[in-house]
Amino acid sequence: MHLSPAPRPRLLLLTAAALAAFAANSLLCRLALRGGHADPAAFTCIRVLSGAAALWLMLRLQGRGRPAGDWTSALALFVYAIAFSFAYVSLGVGAGALIAFGAVQLSMLGIGWWKGERPGPAQLAGLALALAGLIYLVMPGLAAPDPLGAMLMAVAGVAWGVYSLLGQGRGDPVAVTAGNFLRAAPFALLSLLPFLSRLRVDTEGWVLALCSGALTSGLGYVIWYAALKGLTAIRAAVVQLSVPVIAAFGGVVLLAEPLTPRLVGASLAILGGIALTVLVRRRA
Repeated sequence: MHLSPAPRPRLLLLTAAALAAFAANSLLCRLALRGGHADPAAFTCIRVLSGAAALWLMLRLQGRGRPAGDWTSALALFVYAIAFSFAYVSLGVGAGALIAFGAVQLSMLGIGWWKGERPGPAQLAGLALALAGLIYLVMPGLAAPDPLGAMLMAVAGVAWGVYSLLGQGRGDPVAVTAGNFLRAAPFALLSLLPFLSRLRVDTEGWVLALCSGALTSGLGYVIWYAALKGLTAIRAAVVQLSVPVIAAFGGVVLLAEPLTPRLVGASLAILGGIALTVLVRRRA
């Protein structure tokens, strides 16, 4: 059964589910890479290959036809995944989130503006409020980020913005995402070659990478592509500002990180800005 453009309540549910998957993916990557359970190249390869396998199996079981997608989207997907993994080795969580999501916003908003999307005053105010909340949230962790790590995280953010925009208006989300993952698999395998002597993955690393690939990446991106059918580029960019908030609260619940007044205040600002941008209609 093909997913059709969603009415507003279903669109909100799809968007919320995709953003939760992105946040969960951040937690899985953080646990695996910063916990020393896998190296970046191995984690990325397992993530991409397991996502491709899970989505191909989903297509076969549901009889949805052949994988779709395209090589440009696949390359953007791979660049995001590999750059994100290597950047997380040297960047702190706060600096990484700010760089990545700042790059996502700039790329998606810039392309949306170039395509003719013009936000109204309420949407501009919402964007400013959400960005201010994100900066307030991550500011305590900002020091002098590693230049190479910062560059890689910016590349990851731009690649994700491009991947999201390429997914707007496409066909069956499962077929498109499966095709993109299958095309990204050769890139992931080739990326292992320079690191063969340094590859490492323990049991926990395998579990985290497989969950990241099959569930929070593969299935999460299917849901995101379905949601993109009802989102403009500007709204798609801004709603993703909620991901660091969701991930931060996930850290509170799952990793016993402290719930601070700063986290609560920044979250209210980010979510309030998203509400202004998404719920207030722009005047024609």
